[in-house]
Amino acid sequence: MATVEQGEQKERQSKRLISGPGMLLVWLYGVMVVGAVSRSVYQIATDFDRAPLAYSLSAVAGVVYGFITYSLVRGGETARKAALVCCAAELVGVLTVGTWTLVEPSAFPDATVWSDYGMGYIFIPVLLPLSALYWLRTSRDVSGVTR
Repeated sequence: MATVEQGEQKERQSKRLISGPGMLLVWLYGVMVVGAVSRSVYQIATDFDRAPLAYSLSAVAGVVYGFITYSLVRGGETARKAALVCCAAELVGVLTVGTWTLVEPSAFPDATVWSDYGMGYIFIPVLLPLSALYWLRTSRDVSGVTR
């Protein structure tokens, strides 16, 4: 009986992505969800004509942050892989939009979450996917089971 319970407990722990540094990632992504979604909802509702691309990109960032947060909390190998793909896409988005805002600032009359590589958010938008990618890649033990 104890062996079965220990096996079930080990399986539950092996699927967790939010242990240790993963908990910090969930918290930071949660904060970014609230920031990006609330910002974009307000801007789209009140002044969409001023900068539709910037406000739409902020909304997309909020959705991406939300999916990554959900994947981290859900845990398991499939969620880990989905989070890896989303974090990589997020990093590509941050680098693309960040570079675009520096090269052609006139394309963005107002800032997005990812403008200037997230400078308005203390560069968290560029550091967060790098940290998450590192955590998700190293959160597997030698046997290939997610920690």
